Amino acid sequence: MNWHDVALVVAGIIGSGVALVHGILIQRLMVRPLASAESLFAEARVRWIVSWLLQFSTFNWFLGGLALIASIWFGPDARLVTGLLVGSSYLYGAFINFKATRGRHPAWMLYTVALGLIAFGVNGSGG
Repeated sequence: MNWHDVALVVAGIIGSGVALVHGILIQRLMVRPLASAESLFAEARVRWIVSWLLQFSTFNWFLGGLALIASIWFGPDARLVTGLLVGSSYLYGAFINFKATRGRHPAWMLYTVALGLIAFGVNGSGG
C-alpha cells in the first residue's frame, strides 16, 4: 500500500464517517419531527418518501466512502472514475453545507479534506 492508497482509504473513512453522523442528525432533527407533523404532509405515504429522500445523501456519501476504500484494489482508470463520481458528490455536499450553515458546520471542512485526499489518491500509480 502506497501513500496514494492511504489517501483514498482515509478519504473513504472521512466520507463514510461524516455520512453516518449526518444520517443520525437528519433522523433526529428532521425525519422524526416530520413523521409527527401530520398537518405538513397529510398522507402517510408522502411522509414516508420525504423521510427516505432526506436520507438519500447519507446513503450516497456512505457508499461513496466504501467505494473509495475498495478502489485501491482496482486499476488507475477505475480509481479515477470512482474519484470523480464520489468527489463530485462530496464537492456538492461541501458546497451546500458551507452555504447553508455559513461555514459554521464542520462537515464542509471534512469533505474538503476528503476531496484533497481523493485528488492525491487518484493521481498515484495505483493498481
